[in-house]
Amino acid sequence: MHLKNIRLQQFKNYNKAEVQFSEEINCFVGINGSGKTNLLDAIHYLCLTKSAINGMDNLNVQHQREFFTIFGDFDLEGKELEIRCIFESGKKKQLLQSGKAVEKMSDHVGLLPVVMIAPDDTMLIKDGSEERRRFFDNMLCQLSKSYLDSLVRYQHFLKQRNALIKQFAEKGRWDKNFIAVYDREIIQLSIEIAWQRANFITEYEPLLKAYYAEISDNQEEIGITYDTHCLFENFEKNFQSAAQKDFLLKRTNMGVHKDDFVFELEGYPLKKFGSQGQQKSFVIALKLAQFQIFLSHKKTKPILLLDDIFDKLDDNRIQKLMQLVADHRFGQLFITDARPERSKEILSKINSESRFFLVKEGVLKYMDQ
Repeated sequence: MHLKNIRLQQFKNYNKAEVQFSEEINCFVGINGSGKTNLLDAIHYLCLTKSAINGMDNLNVQHQREFFTIFGDFDLEGKELEIRCIFESGKKKQLLQSGKAVEKMSDHVGLLPVVMIAPDDTMLIKDGSEERRRFFDNMLCQLSKSYLDSLVRYQHFLKQRNALIKQFAEKGRWDKNFIAVYDREIIQLSIEIAWQRANFITEYEPLLKAYYAEISDNQEEIGITYDTHCLFENFEKNFQSAAQKDFLLKRTNMGVHKDDFVFELEGYPLKKFGSQGQQKSFVIALKLAQFQIFLSHKKTKPILLLDDIFDKLDDNRIQKLMQLVADHRFGQLFITDARPERSKEILSKINSESRFFLVKEGVLKYMDQ
């Protein structure tokens, strides 16, 4: 699978842009703030119908404009596929596959697998459990339609139950019978989602360990512990017993939305005991394991987006990562770098076609090497 071209209109700092890509390596170069990352985000939109950076679509419309469009032509195992993403302020976002409207955005998720490695990925380690849940949920949603459906239903019932709890708090009275239907759904969906997460970690962790060992030269042992109460035998009973706490705090305090994925280094929490270098290696291994599991399930190499990694990694980690690229383990790559000479030097050592693009104030130009 590869992206042949992209066409932008009024997307972020691009008024209009159109470019043809290499099937192998594409590098966007230019000073910081010129719009390099925005190009990666446009590709992310085509693959996942949403931004990797801004959660609200209207934040991605060019300043003082009313809409944006992103068009891209993909080669999907020899099959031509045109994707159009159109957003207009005040209207529902549209997605078209080869001219045919996609009614539910979730139906598109997983068709075009993509993995992005970005400078702030260490937040997966440093931030709270919500970031880690989002990372694994996004991965599972690309792999499993049933998981996506269950997660959407869970979030719907959780929102409804929380709204009902606030009503109870305002009235000063808990209605056990009224809330029972939401309890049943949340309990059942929590168990289903937790089982899928647990089974996924069993498959994912060996890949993570293998990539970490390769990046770190087998210097230490790492792992993941999936922390959940939803698979305990007494989960349903404990959920019901938490009603008083829910009433006091005005929200649901048990369920898979409270789960965490604990990253470990030699049996200790990586967040507390890992060095900056160990944490960076762990994050890269997380993303490369994501790539590998997508490849295993989808039978096609995902698009790999590498945002400003040469500036954030030391020479040893860059060398390790580029060796994986040189071994042709990946498919199509998109890279951003503020220093053209550096990226050209690094990529010149790899036996792959590289195409460079100069980005300057929202204008994109092809560069001869």
